[in-house]
Amino acid sequence: MLRITIFLIALSITGLHAQTKNFIDQPYLETTAQVDTLVVPDKIYLSIYISEKDTKDRTSVEELENRMEAKLKQLGIDTKKQLSLGSLSSNFKDYFLRKTGVLKSKYYSLLVYDALTAGQVIQGLESIGIANVNFQKAEVSNLEELKVMLRGKAVAKAASHAKVMVEPIGQSVGKALFISDMNTGITYGWRSQNRMQEMTVAKADSFQPIDVDFQKVKVSSTVNVKFAID
Repeated sequence: MLRITIFLIALSITGLHAQTKNFIDQPYLETTAQVDTLVVPDKIYLSIYISEKDTKDRTSVEELENRMEAKLKQLGIDTKKQLSLGSLSSNFKDYFLRKTGVLKSKYYSLLVYDALTAGQVIQGLESIGIANVNFQKAEVSNLEELKVMLRGKAVAKAASHAKVMVEPIGQSVGKALFISDMNTGITYGWRSQNRMQEMTVAKADSFQPIDVDFQKVKVSSTVNVKFAID
């Protein structure tokens, strides 16, 4: 039984070696291609922090919430779909230890779909006493579809490059022997902290957000392809 097992392993190794040898021995051309596109994010998340402490305990969290909801609806935002509660807290423990008043706070996440609305939200909430509004993140809703499309374009570009390289020597490109997705992803041209500071600057009553797109992000795909040469 031991002898048979050793024979099967040896046969498997021999077959693997033969496949590798066949691939290396045939004429082939290897090329790498990259394609990319710039996309405006269509999902922008803002964090909203409301706290009784910020109003020196003069306004309850509940009243601040009502003000916030009314202002957001005034701006055309569907609060049931775009606003979600992140967390809530209070200093209830400190109340027993230090006999101080209980102050509550809540953290919300708001989804908007363009930079103009984000600016209007910051300005609007500032006008009702809610100043702690920050940028969280930005996303591209159809990112996966973009990645698939870019992979296809990158492979087509690799095939075009291969054709240009072999035609001068009177040869043609055959079938693809190997395709590797080396990198497909998204690159942000800004840092969250920097963008947060930009969006929270100059929130005076006279400030009017201008209608501009959010800074674009780059989605790219790089592939490596080995083509047979006929």
